Amino acid sequence: MRLGVLDVGSNTVHLLVVDAHRGAQPTPQLSHKVELRLAEHIDRDGDLSKAGADTLVAAAVSARDKADEHGCDELVAFATSAVRDAGNSARVLKRVAKEAGVPLDVLSGEDEARLTFLAVRRWFGWSAGNLISLDIGGGSLELAVGRHEDAEVAFSVPLGAARLTREWFRDDPAGKNEVSALRAYVDETLRAPAQRLLDAGLPDRVVATSKTFRTLARLAGAAPSSEGPRVRRLLTRTGLTQVTSFISRMASQDLAELDGVSVGRAHQVLAGAVVAAAAMDALDVEELELCPWALREGVILRRLDWLEGS
Repeated sequence: MRLGVLDVGSNTVHLLVVDAHRGAQPTPQLSHKVELRLAEHIDRDGDLSKAGADTLVAAAVSARDKADEHGCDELVAFATSAVRDAGNSARVLKRVAKEAGVPLDVLSGEDEARLTFLAVRRWFGWSAGNLISLDIGGGSLELAVGRHEDAEVAFSVPLGAARLTREWFRDDPAGKNEVSALRAYVDETLRAPAQRLLDAGLPDRVVATSKTFRTLARLAGAAPSSEGPRVRRLLTRTGLTQVTSFISRMASQDLAELDGVSVGRAHQVLAGAVVAAAAMDALDVEELELCPWALREGVILRRLDWLEGS
């Protein structure tokens, strides 16, 4: 079947069209991404602004049209942190359904963590043993651990790179005191979730997904995306320290000129590096392996499993 998956995240609205059936690797046919940065359209009252909602509706219309053009048998659409946390999320969802004809399923943070874990497990297989997955999004950080396809423990904490940049950094580049204060906050927020993950047993492999981790790994010397998804990519704690020291002195406009850094997310990279370092320290790991599959693939795999069983 040809399946379209529309991911409304804190930074982007991303349509992925794949040809897939259960037991086979989904084959991408189209990847269409629009950078809306919805997390930055949350007003002082905690609502998604009208401008943010307008751009979301327009992006949903465009994605629906492209899914139709590419002959999708089904369009599965979901939203994550930015829409989930907005005080007016119900009204926004109603608008998108009415004006774009796209009903959005709002995933809980735990659902995000579990679906991402499923994708990571399927990518690496049973040989990964007891597996921990980490995913830094725009609004939240998802963590999960388990020995099977379903995570034994899964968490979502409000440590997304866009959220933290907006709430903690006033200067560009951020001052040392700002970075230190953020690190203290992240350490405290992660203490209990990280311990819960470790209580499930020491991990055999710790895996990272998401654009933020890919950017940090690339800055630390990992292979570029042009070399394909099957190249092994690592992010070491030492490499992350060196990258953080380097980028902490750069304004976002200069950082955006580096290979692997997107213009729209350059200002978030430092906050993402702080979260990545704190997570590695909390879990006492010196190395993360990057996985090209994440939440969207988890949604696809879960949908295929459901269709097979129905």
